[in-house]
This record gives sequence, structure tokens and C-alpha cells, in this order.
Amino acid sequence: MLSRYEQFSYIVSGINRYIQKLERDEMIKFGYKGAFAQYLVAMHHYPQGVTAAQLSEICDKDKAAVSRIVSEMISKGLVVRKSATETMYRAKLTLSKEGEKVAQFVASRASAAIEAMGNELTEEQRKILYFALDNISDKLHTLSKEGIPQE
Repeated sequence: MLSRYEQFSYIVSGINRYIQKLERDEMIKFGYKGAFAQYLVAMHHYPQGVTAAQLSEICDKDKAAVSRIVSEMISKGLVVRKSATETMYRAKLTLSKEGEKVAQFVASRASAAIEAMGNELTEEQRKILYFALDNISDKLHTLSKEGIPQE
């Protein structure tokens, strides 16, 4: 019998793996990396621009990972850096026309996936699920900063 830890960690790992696979499968249609998906969709919500530091916070990714992905997206023509004189973390980043097109596609495919996966849940069950996931995320975030309490 699996412990609560094993059951929880296997489920969360599986969810993450399946999300990454779906992102790869959708982004490959454009010849891009799956890792671009989350960043493009996030940036889509900030048409006025967002800094890499803000993107790091929004996507909950470390700054080095954001820097690498943003540099790749700039080189592929998906993202435009508004100021060449600002550092990567301070310069406003916006989506190019191609970036906006891909972001809209990915956002619509993500909505379709969420709809398909949750079509058996009632609205009340969905609210409880998201409440629980948000609570778990907050608690794990605190534990990761403060450590696991000693027994």
C-alpha cells in the first residue's frame, strides 16, 4: 500500500509530465520547444510588456531558466526586447506577431485540454480541487522556505 507521500508525489509528478508532453505536442506543430508554451501564454496576458523578473514570478520559475528560454524565444522571433540598454531582467518583453499567434493557439489548446480533462467534475468539485491545490502549493512553498518542522 502506498503512503500518502508516495501517492501524492506520484500523482503530482504524473500531472507535470503529462502537461509537459501536451505542451511539447502542441508546440512542435510550430517547430518550437514545449518549454515556450507557459511563457508565451503568460506574456499574452501582458500586452504592454513584462520583464524577465516579472515572468519568473508569474510562472514560478527560477531566473536562470527564464533567461535561457527568453533568449531562445527572442532568437526565434517570438519575443521582442523593448530596450537594448536595459538588462535582461529589467527590459520590457513583448510578444511579436508570431509570438502572439502561437500564444493564442496554445491558450486555446490549453483551454480545450482543461475542458476535456474536467468535463466529469461539477463546478463545486472544480472549486474544491483548485482550493485544495492552491492550499497545497502555498504550504509546500512555506515548507520549502522554512523547512519541515521537527517532530
